[in-house]
Amino acid sequence: MVYSCKFHVVFCPKYLRKVLSEPLQARLMEVVRTVAEERRLDIIEMEVMPDHVHILHEVDPQFGIHRAVKRIKGTTSRVLRAEFPEHKRKLPSLWTHSYFVSTVGGAPLEIVKQYTTNQHEV
Repeated sequence: MVYSCKFHVVFCPKYLRKVLSEPLQARLMEVVRTVAEERRLDIIEMEVMPDHVHILHEVDPQFGIHRAVKRIKGTTSRVLRAEFPEHKRKLPSLWTHSYFVSTVGGAPLEIVKQYTTNQHEV
């Protein structure tokens, strides 16, 4: 099967709290990459900020973007809350139920990659 389904996804911790510290950010990126390998998602670019996550990735249309985001958020929440138990007291759950998703069709891929990478400068 041949496809080109690229999505820019943004999701936030519950209550938009700035809980994604540097050690947690590094582990989050590892877990996301592991999920991507297991589900054959292609992570093109990823940036983690203290209060939100940007992921630019390609998803098999048979799997679907909703299932991909649900798997990433569910797995990262479970792993991070187990490894960083101090966050269990602060938040009833790690992520909000919602997320932003946009297809990457109109904008050149390099522009979207640059936007995702430069989040620390914005």
